[in-house]
Amino acid sequence: MLKILSSTQTKQLDQFTIENEPITSIDLMERACHAFVDWMTPRFVAIKKIGVVCGTGNNGGDGLGIARLLSDWGYPIQVWIVKSTVKDTDDFKQNLNRLTPKINLTLVSTPDQLDFSNVDILIDALFGSGLSRKAEGLYAEAIKVINQSQATKIAVDIPSGLFADQHSDGDIVYADFTVSFQLPKLAFFFPENEKYVGSWQFVDIGLSKHFLKTVQTNYLYLTPKAVKKLLHPRSKFSHKGNFGHALIISGSKGTMGAAVLSARAALRSGLGLLTVHVPEVGLSVLQTSVPEAMVSIDQNENHFSTIFDNLKYDSVGIGPGLGQHKDSVKAFESLLTNYQRPMVLDADALNMISKNGELMQLIPKGSILTPHPKEFERLVGSWKNDFERLEKQKNLSAQLKSIVVLKGANTSIASAEGTIYFNSTGNPGMATGGSGDVLTGILVGLLAQGYESIEAALLGVYLHGLAGDLAVRELGMESLIASDLVDYLPQAFKSLKS
Repeated sequence: MLKILSSTQTKQLDQFTIENEPITSIDLMERACHAFVDWMTPRFVAIKKIGVVCGTGNNGGDGLGIARLLSDWGYPIQVWIVKSTVKDTDDFKQNLNRLTPKINLTLVSTPDQLDFSNVDILIDALFGSGLSRKAEGLYAEAIKVINQSQATKIAVDIPSGLFADQHSDGDIVYADFTVSFQLPKLAFFFPENEKYVGSWQFVDIGLSKHFLKTVQTNYLYLTPKAVKKLLHPRSKFSHKGNFGHALIISGSKGTMGAAVLSARAALRSGLGLLTVHVPEVGLSVLQTSVPEAMVSIDQNENHFSTIFDNLKYDSVGIGPGLGQHKDSVKAFESLLTNYQRPMVLDADALNMISKNGELMQLIPKGSILTPHPKEFERLVGSWKNDFERLEKQKNLSAQLKSIVVLKGANTSIASAEGTIYFNSTGNPGMATGGSGDVLTGILVGLLAQGYESIEAALLGVYLHGLAGDLAVRELGMESLIASDLVDYLPQAFKSLKS
């Protein structure tokens, strides 16, 4: 997994690399500039003119180096240097001296000197990831002018004005693309920063692997290699009894589709046996739609109302399409009291907990909660910004000694120990009804097979997103529906193993 570092740790990583590779600071900067240009040049070919806006710190030095390299490629370049309160760094000075006469250079002392009207691409190299206070004065004015430009904006390492590891306010560049050096920044993973970061990617600049291996962080980014290691191998003589028996409690009159989706997903996750508990109205629906599943019929015709004595299941999932009838609340309380193994709690199970706080104390340790943002808000209350939301997620996970999966782009998975994992799969096409029901089924199926709760959460969330990515290639974002996620789950498993 990739480690997500604080701005302080990022500086330490740079310095450790310089001292131990060894490499000079200016040569490391040159390596970063080459990596940026190698990313950019295949993507932007028919360009009339490129503008580069630089500060006078090391991020500005990156900008100057990038300008020189792009000029060598034959791109017409205009550089603006915004000089105010930030002192010139040595690396900035060296790259300034390396600029060739064919690069047009403007030293900016007033905002009206920033004219981007004839620029196709505008590269933002004003501030880097070490920024600790909001932009002011001439810098703030420069950012305003940058944001008014119609050019495609590409940020070097991080959009200027954005803090890497805390909530940001003030003037911030609205980048279309952000090219981060070596690792993504924590700020990239929050909805509140999407308008600044745009489409982000990171490029390898050869920073110390030893430092990255030993540095401690609570924030990690899932990679295919790391997730692949979580997969359990299968013995030649395995049988269905080796892969668990799961129970899914879901569906009510009018929402039996949720039960079908979660059941189909559970079976596609590698599960041995599945029982689905539904109200009587759902019997024919389940037996027809999911013939591989066994059906347990509730005594109520239309909603969940009964828990039974035999709870010898390897995992239990509850919530999709369940409703919140008072009978369901009582039956849910009985389930929480009598089933003492980790379970998956989603949708209306979470909503019942929100409305009946006493149920929170009954959640078995090691359970997996899968709220979307609105369900999460009902559980923990509102937040001022996404960094505060992250703290609430960590606190809830620690309080329950369980896994909290907050669904969305780069779904965040909080462990009880305080580690946050950000998912690297998934796309906006998955923002459709039933996607969460599919995830519930996958997680229930993995838990039943003997995966630890955190393993099931990481693997399940990754596979769920990967199935969506594979489906989008064929179907497009607009036409994607939740059933497609189930249909592409086999390809997701195959892709992960390849």
